[in-house]
Amino acid sequence: MSTLSRRAFLATGAAATSSSLWPALANGAEDAAKFKLGLVTYNVPKDWDLPTILKVCKDVGIAAVECRTTHKHGVECSLTADQRKDVKKQFADAGVVFWGCGTVCEFHSADPSVVKKNVEDCKAFVKLVHDIGGTGVKVRPNGIPKGGDEQKTFEQIGKALRECGKAADDAGVEIWVEVHGAVTQLPKNMKTIMEACGHKQVGVTWNSNGTDIANKSVAAGFEMLKPYIKSCHINDLTNDAKGTYPYRELFKLLRDTGYDRYTLCEVGTAYDVEKGTAFLKGYKKLWDELVKG
Repeated sequence: MSTLSRRAFLATGAAATSSSLWPALANGAEDAAKFKLGLVTYNVPKDWDLPTILKVCKDVGIAAVECRTTHKHGVECSLTADQRKDVKKQFADAGVVFWGCGTVCEFHSADPSVVKKNVEDCKAFVKLVHDIGGTGVKVRPNGIPKGGDEQKTFEQIGKALRECGKAADDAGVEIWVEVHGAVTQLPKNMKTIMEACGHKQVGVTWNSNGTDIANKSVAAGFEMLKPYIKSCHINDLTNDAKGTYPYRELFKLLRDTGYDRYTLCEVGTAYDVEKGTAFLKGYKKLWDELVKG
């Protein structure tokens, strides 16, 4: 299982020095697992500026943030060198890990020029993440072109990802391929894409999709993708009690593999700061309970 990059480790260490501010990280769930709770800015805090996101994360006990592109936080490739230094300092001062950037770069198009542009966009995000001191860049497939050949498309995606992986390797960061899109989100198909890529810096973001489930379990799909899991998105944790997604099982599988990174809250509803803070406090409490098993 991949471990935290040096930059993320140092940032995590900085967060640990502020553990008195994060009592929830000192017991319970932290004793049960090596991984921590993070937050994707899609969509709970998408309308919050970066200082607000960091303050809420610090107050709630959320350890890391993945900054999804187009949101109010403004962590984008357009930032100047000085602005990137400022973002890096804001994360460090808050004791919150900048996990990386969530992009919409995708490589399944039947038009080679579109694929090439997405590769170049990904490379720009690689530099951004490097400059701010993050660990990875999240990309995705978004299905198969209408009438396209599945296997050829998987190979095309894998080839593009290999090029992104080379750029990431040079920068000391990673590429995380979100298990996403019709057809491409099936674990067996994502495994094929990963095999077609074959680059050590490229892995997957487990995305907690309904299509992960077979016979009320995610174990089979998890086993297929286990060697590639470098990040993890989670959504509505109440789905465990509803029987619609087995988060308790997923967290056990992550514990058993020694996963020591983040499970990042990615919930589709945007909130104002007051309601969002309350939501995240409740989410953290439920996360703690589920992680304990």
